[in-house]
Amino acid sequence: MARALIVGGGIAGDTLALFLERDGWEVTVAEIAPAPRAGGQTVDLRGDCREVLRHAGLLDQARECLVPQRGAAWITDGGRRLAEMPVEAFDGQGLVSDEELLRTDLARILHEAAGSGVRHRFGETVEALDDAGDRVLARFRSGASEEFDLVVGADGAHSRVRALRFGPEENYRRPLGLAHAWFTLAEQPDTPKVDGWFLLYNVPGRRGLEARPGHPGHQEVGLTFAADELPPRHDREAQFALLDRTFADVGWRAAEFLAAARHAPDFALDTFDQVHVPCWHNGRVVLLGDSAWCASPLSGLGTALALRGAAELAAALRTADAGTDPGTVPTALAAFETTMRPRATQAQQLPPGRVAAMAPRTALGIRFNAWVMRTVQSPLLRPLMKRAFAATGHAPDPTETTATQKNSTGG
Repeated sequence: MARALIVGGGIAGDTLALFLERDGWEVTVAEIAPAPRAGGQTVDLRGDCREVLRHAGLLDQARECLVPQRGAAWITDGGRRLAEMPVEAFDGQGLVSDEELLRTDLARILHEAAGSGVRHRFGETVEALDDAGDRVLARFRSGASEEFDLVVGADGAHSRVRALRFGPEENYRRPLGLAHAWFTLAEQPDTPKVDGWFLLYNVPGRRGLEARPGHPGHQEVGLTFAADELPPRHDREAQFALLDRTFADVGWRAAEFLAAARHAPDFALDTFDQVHVPCWHNGRVVLLGDSAWCASPLSGLGTALALRGAAELAAALRTADAGTDPGTVPTALAAFETTMRPRATQAQQLPPGRVAAMAPRTALGIRFNAWVMRTVQSPLLRPLMKRAFAATGHAPDPTETTATQKNSTGG
């Protein structure tokens, strides 16, 4: 029986583990976190997400976890709507879908779907990967060593597998100039309600706050700001201090969010980056998901690419019959990359002005962005926008239309 090691137990890693197990592989998933990871924002069930989950037989379970959504709204400090885009916009293909679930729930569904052929090793990662004939010798942080026919780095944009096998992160990281903190806020009796709306509040200086529906009694919160580098990931106090300084003079619910961040069990902070790796495979080692092609959250396609990438990698291994003939693994990895790279490359091609649309630099840019949100939904432009978005093959983000105007607005 062929043996696979997947480093990273997120969406991509657990999806691949599920498919490989069904194809007869013995699968080990090494996840550095002590338990399945919680947190993250919402995932919509359009496009690749729906297709791959249906193929996995998990679509109905995912749909049972949907969070009520009414749409997105851009607001002022006092809560006045500058613009809104309901879920019905563009025949349900607007910025927010009416079928969205939390990443926490999707990760749980995928994790629980694995059978006895998948072994999860939490609190574990790799320290070295060495070729050993027609296998790879993995040396784990715990001190154990094992040989595998396939090693998959599905450990995110800061991938350890990529660093060990392909070189340091700085060779592949392309910062986009923004950072984002996100976490779950537990509602109190006096917590303002979002009523199913994804609310976005921007202030000059590329700073923004977001709140959207979560599980009952909870909201998913985000803080976006300009940054290329951040304090070390292990230094939470330095991270909180940076947020306090950055949002000290920001209104709306900034003070509430800053206080809640310190108590959120799923708090996370990272930069908006892309990852560009010229070749994703090396011998019997391959990168998958954000470790290979992170398109950044600005693409809106991270989870869809993770699911599709896992399905395509499993299909390539299946076609090569690598589960029974591990000698074909390198050929299967090359075929996977040939199939998947065009999708990833397209997702990484963010239009100019996408960063400015997410976090405008000036008050004029904020007002212009709201005008765009209203204008693209006008009866005159709706048919044109629908055709343009249909041609992209993914859910539309009308903020991309600000690209041609960014220089004139100061956005």
